[in-house]
Amino acid sequence: MTAVEKVLAQASGATTVAPWDVVYPQPALVFVHDGHVEGARRELDALGIDRITHPERVVFATDHEVLYLSPRAAARGTAIRRTARDWQVGRFYDVGQGGHGHIFPMEDGLVTPGMFVFASDMHCSNFGAIGAVPVRAGPEVVSVLAMGTLWTTVPPSVKVTLTGRLQHGVSCRDAGFRITHALLNGPDAIDIDYRYLELAGDALDALDVHERVALCNTPTEAGVAGVFVPPSEHVLDWCRQRARAPFAPVFSDPDARFEATFTFDLSTLGPQVALPGSPSNAADLAQVAGLPVQHAYIGACGSGMYEDFAVAAGILKGRRVASGTRLFIVPGTVQCARKMSEQGLTDVFIEAGALVLPAGCGPCAGGNMGLMDAGEVSISTAATNHAGRMGPKDSKCYLGSPATVAASAIAGAIADPRDYLQAAR
Repeated sequence: MTAVEKVLAQASGATTVAPWDVVYPQPALVFVHDGHVEGARRELDALGIDRITHPERVVFATDHEVLYLSPRAAARGTAIRRTARDWQVGRFYDVGQGGHGHIFPMEDGLVTPGMFVFASDMHCSNFGAIGAVPVRAGPEVVSVLAMGTLWTTVPPSVKVTLTGRLQHGVSCRDAGFRITHALLNGPDAIDIDYRYLELAGDALDALDVHERVALCNTPTEAGVAGVFVPPSEHVLDWCRQRARAPFAPVFSDPDARFEATFTFDLSTLGPQVALPGSPSNAADLAQVAGLPVQHAYIGACGSGMYEDFAVAAGILKGRRVASGTRLFIVPGTVQCARKMSEQGLTDVFIEAGALVLPAGCGPCAGGNMGLMDAGEVSISTAATNHAGRMGPKDSKCYLGSPATVAASAIAGAIADPRDYLQAAR
């Protein structure tokens, strides 16, 4: 079996499973972010259900609306706290306590290799970066809360082999854009709808956790069921230092069957941007270099770990954000924010003229903060960039790596980060 099949079989009490089998896996954890709690409470109340199954496994993560900008938002926060208390939720991370629900569970050792989890949001795919197997339940997370499980179709696995090494100034976020585009639109395009991508190849050995997160995050918007990255010994050590309980990593069998295979050479890649509309709309940065930007943002679940901000700070140090451009910095987690302060990164951002916001989703959370105006152009590390994501539908959202966003904020226009990295050497 593939690693994903093994984990689903184990969680379902089955000896073996195959693609398209229907199973009822028991999750080690169930993640619900703040945007879904109220709806789940209303639905269960309407059914007369006043308690949830296995509340000790449930995690509430307040990350989308961490600043209450209206009376309605404040009331929503109160309702979430009341629900966490009434349902006796095992792990409730209120405002300022955890951060982004797709990042802090790995940093805090809640999610570990080999673990199966259900989550309300698709970007739980991040957990595949350390060898866990998450599945998005979406609105059906209500069923998981009530019954403890949910019928789940075993997704076919697609093997994506990475070769070569990234060039200087090119990141895994760039690679994520281009690989997703190639899977959907390239000459060797394959069907990835509700498939689980399993990354492979010698190139993985050199990749740290934040780089693996970037590779897991982008294909999510293209409709994959998830992304699984076999953990290296370095990643396993990272997890052991944080894990709250023993864990056992899972790997695909040598004779595992994959529905399709795909190979991508990282060494051929230059800096990328995702054009407005989808993270899969990858284009060479040179195609849009010089396009003026009024809005820039570093953070969100694909680029919200400490190392992402360290790269950006290296470019911004001693420089200023361009007049007419505003730059938002949003640490992915409270732990990340603390380290940024201790290591002086927060000072770098403030001195450059950036706005540092609380840990969480930031502007990517459907426009809860840091909005754009009509007709404005943004370059950011957000998880997605469809029309109206961060403001009016005629605003335009481009996506790039943390280095690209930092360079563009300085230039006031989309800029190649290699020019700034070279100057910093």
